[in-house]
Amino acid sequence: MFDCGPAATYKLQRAAIAPIDINHLFFTHHHYDHNADYPCFLLCRWDHEREDVPQLKVYGPQPTGLITERLIGPEGAFVDDWRVRVEHTASQEVYVARGGQVPRPAPNFDVKEISPGSKVATGLCRVTAGRAIHLQPMMECLTYRVDWNGGSVLITGDTGRHSAVVELARDVTTLVVNVWDHQTNMSPSLLSGFCGTLDAAEMAARANVQRLVVTHQGPNLVRPGSREKAVAEMAAIFKGELIFGEEFMTLNLN
Repeated sequence: MFDCGPAATYKLQRAAIAPIDINHLFFTHHHYDHNADYPCFLLCRWDHEREDVPQLKVYGPQPTGLITERLIGPEGAFVDDWRVRVEHTASQEVYVARGGQVPRPAPNFDVKEISPGSKVATGLCRVTAGRAIHLQPMMECLTYRVDWNGGSVLITGDTGRHSAVVELARDVTTLVVNVWDHQTNMSPSLLSGFCGTLDAAEMAARANVQRLVVTHQGPNLVRPGSREKAVAEMAAIFKGELIFGEEFMTLNLN
């Protein structure tokens, strides 16, 4: 799972994916639209854990560890919630009914702060963290390349156009890029941390990817005629498959 923005846990359930089905969570950065549902996801996953559920591994830039501690640590915002669930007999009965065994353990997740160049093996995939260009130096921001037997994907989260993103995305099957607006509407300030339409298309073309998925779109790109214009302009530069992402869209990445 990459990022955990508003209503992410609910959307997982809508897509028939339970929190305990997720064993690895990667954060690109810590704007609220990328992490607001983190406490809900953590508590839901922990509340339904059993002995056969692997410990959740969480990766991200600073301050991923501090945020996690402030949420579910011994002095965290949700300590009263999970302490009651651990210690009260009624909550223990519910836990046992779900397949758990008492004494119930407190929330415990494997959280690692990583940086560009970090590599993570998940068992099925190889994940490489790279540099994204997004509101530095006030906020750390990463992009992730995922490789497996049969395909590859690079997920940017938020970024402006940058050679480091192109190099990490080289020859991936699928590139997922945020696009805020038409290139002509992008100010120099916006371009320092966000992609315009042509930025995304040019990065995809330079990286020789097969498919470009536009996500995290600004409001102007959904207006009548605006998306059609964006598609035409981007397709003139990038000759592969071009997709504008929608909620609950499912793609075959192999």
